[in-house]
Amino acid sequence: MRLILILPLAVKALRRNAMRTILTMLGIIIGVSAVICTIAIGEGAASKIQDAIASVGANVVWVEAGGVNVGGVRTGSGQTKSLTLGDMQAIKEQVPLVAYASPMVDTRAQLVYGNQNWNSTVRGVSPDYLHVKAWPMVQGGMFDEADVERASPVCVLGQTIVDQLFGEAQPIGETIRVKGEPCKVVGVLGIKGQSATGQDQDDTFFMPYTTVMKKIKGQYWLDDIMMSAVSAPAIPAAEEQIAELLRFRHRLSNGKPDDFNIRHPTEIAEAIAASARTMELLLACVASVSLLVGGVGIMNIMLVSVTERTREIGLRMAVGARGRDVLRQFLVEALVLGVAGGILGVALGMAGTHTIADVFEWPTRVSQNAIALSVAVSAAIGVFFGYYPARRAARLDPIEALRHE
Repeated sequence: MRLILILPLAVKALRRNAMRTILTMLGIIIGVSAVICTIAIGEGAASKIQDAIASVGANVVWVEAGGVNVGGVRTGSGQTKSLTLGDMQAIKEQVPLVAYASPMVDTRAQLVYGNQNWNSTVRGVSPDYLHVKAWPMVQGGMFDEADVERASPVCVLGQTIVDQLFGEAQPIGETIRVKGEPCKVVGVLGIKGQSATGQDQDDTFFMPYTTVMKKIKGQYWLDDIMMSAVSAPAIPAAEEQIAELLRFRHRLSNGKPDDFNIRHPTEIAEAIAASARTMELLLACVASVSLLVGGVGIMNIMLVSVTERTREIGLRMAVGARGRDVLRQFLVEALVLGVAGGILGVALGMAGTHTIADVFEWPTRVSQNAIALSVAVSAAIGVFFGYYPARRAARLDPIEALRHE
């Protein structure tokens, strides 16, 4: 019997007990919707983390002061005065794998504008910093090398600071006081959003590093040097050359520990992304258990259906139906249960995903692959768990089936 003829018969048979059919599909519906929601949350989180990785910058190489033993105690980052402007200049001149390099001098400070104030990170950098971080400007422009040489009192603001101090007002040309020092706003940065570790990257305040060193912090050393390698594959070699150069400049003999640390911001973000993917897979596996439960439900109901329709099966065989025709009919019924449950589960899962995104403000993303895979798996479960009842029906003896009460 052709499939086009079997399908209407299968649908008609399932409609005889509509409530039982719906309850049978319920396990598949719940399972598929749970998988869709889980994958959507996982992919949304992964997408957000990938955006955070991209926001770190292009091919970043980050060197920070610290890591030396003082009195038998290993210091943390920023606890030494080992990094200098000479180190940065030497790196730019002697390490060809470094495309851009910017010193960094950081501090926390209260920013005051009129009757508004905001505590934020004040970061001294060079114009190259925007190239390293691939950070666009949306208003004004970045200060230049002339401002760095003069230690000019100019600044560039992140969007969070603009919102906190200026609201809807225009910040360009206005003056902000930083630890009592007046500072003219010359530019506003584009929105970066949160980092992979959850920090607000837009809550930042850039000034020429010379201005921060001389007028804000009063120090001659650097906290960090932020660099960009010429390409991603060049990062390991660039790090080796930088480490070798700094050890030579700092006169560190063999066996002595580094007095600097080379950090890997993208590796941190990628580790978080890997953890998110692992959690997504784990939750999807847990949600898939309900699909197996739904499959067992299909098998159970199909066995009941075979028992109830034994006389019908015997009659079909008596008038010429073959065993494989009966097998196909019950397999198609199981397939319809699986596919219908999968489609309804996808609809429920998408509704749940939108609800989660709206109510809890979690990032979600439903992929077409996840939808197609969910429906395919539910169909496969229907056929797999429906095969045994279908085979049992196909092997019934017509005479015994006609005698069945």
